[in-house]
Amino acid sequence: MLQERLILRWVEENPPAIGNGWEPYPTSLRIVNWIKWAQAGNLLPEIARQSLAVQVRWLSKRVEHHLLANHLFVNAKALAIAGMFFDGPEADRWLDQGLRILSREIPEQILADGGNFERSPMYHAIILEDILDLINANDAWPGRITSAMVQQWRTTASGMLEWLAGLVHPDGDVSFFNDSAFAIAPTLSEIRAYANRLQIEFGAEVDGKLRWFQESGYVRAECGPAVLIADIAPVGPDYQPGHAHADTLSFELSLHGQRTIVNSGTSTYLAGPQRTRERSTAAHNTVEIDGCDSSEVWGGFRVARRARIIESACEMSGGSITITAAHDGYRRLSGQPIHHRQWQLTSDRLVITDTIRGEFRTAIARIYLHPMVKKISPDVVRLPSGAQLSFVVLGGRLQINSSYWYPEFGVKQENLCVELTMTDLKMTLELLWT
Repeated sequence: MLQERLILRWVEENPPAIGNGWEPYPTSLRIVNWIKWAQAGNLLPEIARQSLAVQVRWLSKRVEHHLLANHLFVNAKALAIAGMFFDGPEADRWLDQGLRILSREIPEQILADGGNFERSPMYHAIILEDILDLINANDAWPGRITSAMVQQWRTTASGMLEWLAGLVHPDGDVSFFNDSAFAIAPTLSEIRAYANRLQIEFGAEVDGKLRWFQESGYVRAECGPAVLIADIAPVGPDYQPGHAHADTLSFELSLHGQRTIVNSGTSTYLAGPQRTRERSTAAHNTVEIDGCDSSEVWGGFRVARRARIIESACEMSGGSITITAAHDGYRRLSGQPIHHRQWQLTSDRLVITDTIRGEFRTAIARIYLHPMVKKISPDVVRLPSGAQLSFVVLGGRLQINSSYWYPEFGVKQENLCVELTMTDLKMTLELLWT
């Protein structure tokens, strides 16, 4: 069997503690995957079983407390599941170590609205699957974990499912805020199917036309054929914003079930110009002031001074939804500008009003379009459905330029960017669809 040959090859080619494969994060993933494979009815060869025990023993002494966040969570999950899989006093210690970390990290990392505190829809889906795996493991080895802890996991998973439903597009996949990309995390439908098998209760689609996830800071608004997802969120936990982008007050939009306005995405974690570009304010559907990022992203996973939301509100009146927010990420500049944005969504248009309070030299708002959206005139584009989307701007100059979208790691696609240079302290962009 191919999987068995791959496992045996890994054991042969990766002696203990040598190579990147023994880093704690990939070791954690591998431990769980090998156990899943064995629990699916496959015979784990004795040499592989011995290697698995060595890997867990190695991991137990190298838990990533220095990185915290999703790394620490995945380490703890692997220790807990391995502790259930193996028997004996050492396995009991692994289980206890993993559960102690999880009991602390789940309340820390999962916010009251169900969102993961790193504010990345992709990592949210990964952590949600991790929690479902833990529930599944308890079903496989009953009696090893208290019923109170398992019930906490089930309640947490239900809230996380609701949050994820609010942060996906009508196509069922994640929105591109912070480090998010396709083909890494399971989709919403896959996670729902898994939760169903575990008999976890959760709502259907997110109810209502307006949903504000206040603790994590995202808003989902629906009017007619439009689904808007807006970022009025912190960049992430203060002590670990490693997956943050400078994307404050950015947004994405689907029309007629098709992604239409998209943030630029994530194609690499390798520190360098491409990683820097993908994390920049200029790569997102928001306003860049004086050529600076709203949050100072640097290196591969670092953030210095970062934007903070200083006001926010959402309301629905009749057939209109209004979202307003402001951030102070540019206050560090000499003119101490504040970016204030308002979205007003109805069934046939989206009106975006950007106001800069304070002094600045240049302010540029960008709207990135999905690759399937095509330009047909200087201010009109055509959607895959055949509908047209037009742009009307007051207080700014509009230009449609060529750009790129990065929907997956290692993938680059040509797309269009609507660039709007502010000529006044206030700029209004009206997007109308037929």
